Amino acid sequence: MTGRPDREATCAALARGLVLDPARPLHLCHAPGPLTVAVVSIAWLGALRDAARTALERRELHPREAEYAATLWLRKRRLEWVAGRVAASRAVRAHQHRQHGREPGPRSIRVAQVRAGPRAGRPAVNAPVRIGLSHSGEFAVAACGPRPLGIDLERTRPLPPPLLDLLACDGRVAHRMNPALHWACKEAVLKRFGLGLRMDPRQVTLTGWRPDGRFSWAAGPDLRRREPEAYDAQRLAGWARDVDGYALALVWK
Repeated sequence: MTGRPDREATCAALARGLVLDPARPLHLCHAPGPLTVAVVSIAWLGALRDAARTALERRELHPREAEYAATLWLRKRRLEWVAGRVAASRAVRAHQHRQHGREPGPRSIRVAQVRAGPRAGRPAVNAPVRIGLSHSGEFAVAACGPRPLGIDLERTRPLPPPLLDLLACDGRVAHRMNPALHWACKEAVLKRFGLGLRMDPRQVTLTGWRPDGRFSWAAGPDLRRREPEAYDAQRLAGWARDVDGYALALVWK
């Protein structure tokens, strides 16, 4: 594990600044790195009247995203999708303002996905930044920074036996972390490379976790073969903490 002061400062800022409050529509956290994390309450979004929620979509989302949202007839899917897009837009806009002193306007940021290849599904935006997205339970989170990153959010709850078996291979670390947090770390690493669960999670082995949230990991042979950068996992920073009943993990460089 690295002891670089900048990573320590980033982890400390994340630990202090991240809040998951269902009654809080939007929460922004800035950390050295530079990283910006936006949290949107799906519970709050779901409590809005249909007309108010539609107005918010038209006010916050890129016009094409607002049009697409209107086609999502399944309520749960629409709320999660809209919350994720709002979180991404707000994270990018706040990050740009923080770094460059100017903020893109509402409806200007559009989230797309890599459509084919080994990174199919990886989110991207029409701005010179990288993003990560995740949602679980009552929240959607988006992280924004200058280089590729991965973020995963998991509601803290018992995991099914097959997932617990995947975690057991990490030995002593598996007994120090709650299973949801452990799983979030693996997913955040794989998302950082744009692979997600198309790669076997056992290709990420957690090797350490500190009280301040910093975690270390090692890549298996398949991951190293596909992603040469994974040979030197020490160059990537990892942070994971239990936050207000959720497990949150973030990986960046």
